[in-house]
Amino acid sequence: MDTLKIATFNVNGIQTRLAALLAWLEREAPDIVCLQELKTPDARFPAAALEKAGYGAIWQGQSAWNGVAILARDSQPLEVRRGLPGNASDPHSRYLEAAVDGLLVASLYLPNGNPQPGPKFDYKLAWFEHLIRHAAELMESGHPVVLAGDFNVVPSDFDIYDTRSWKKDALLQPESRECFERLLRQGWVDALRQRFPDRRLYTFWDYFRQHWQRDAGLRIDHLLLSASLADHLEDAGVDRWVRGEEHASDHAPAWVSLRRPSEPRR
Repeated sequence: MDTLKIATFNVNGIQTRLAALLAWLEREAPDIVCLQELKTPDARFPAAALEKAGYGAIWQGQSAWNGVAILARDSQPLEVRRGLPGNASDPHSRYLEAAVDGLLVASLYLPNGNPQPGPKFDYKLAWFEHLIRHAAELMESGHPVVLAGDFNVVPSDFDIYDTRSWKKDALLQPESRECFERLLRQGWVDALRQRFPDRRLYTFWDYFRQHWQRDAGLRIDHLLLSASLADHLEDAGVDRWVRGEEHASDHAPAWVSLRRPSEPRR
């Protein structure tokens, strides 16, 4: 069966994690990769190293913070958009969209929003509103689309090891969750939860208080499929082994395997 493996990975600094990123690419061989938190300016993005590994790339860097990229194995992503419509004044590199392998793919890094309440949480919700409006247009287009990235939202209490110490965190606030739910009401499919409705899955383990060692995780990295792609979902998962490596990011890659849109269902 001809399938595409699409992954999202918050690398938490691509310069620091480049060796780990390349090792993961070699072992798992995803076809399309959305990266977040590059934390590097455009001029220092490791395009040559990724090309040597077999991946074309587009990126939107930023010194020390943020930054997103899209990689494609044995091909070159065709950039469609950088930044969300109506949000041209945003100075942060958080959204990149490209055509790859017959799909429209977006890599996004939603604002964290802490501390809340306050201007950072207000910025998070305002950014979310821009995303919701653009996502509605993408859904209405009928194109096969994947929205992938670090949404900085824990959709439900089932997506976190324990809510008690996170009650005041922006990731769990009702407003954040409602924004995520509004995306799902547009018809977007939360691929990991669709594949594993009853399993606790995590994509992020804080560096502090031995969260990884205790499997005290959160699911904040998501892959949302447009309605036209929902029936093409073959599998999904989290490459947890990456988080256990030395000098790892605090996130692990999440991924989906999709039957190519041009292939009729068997």
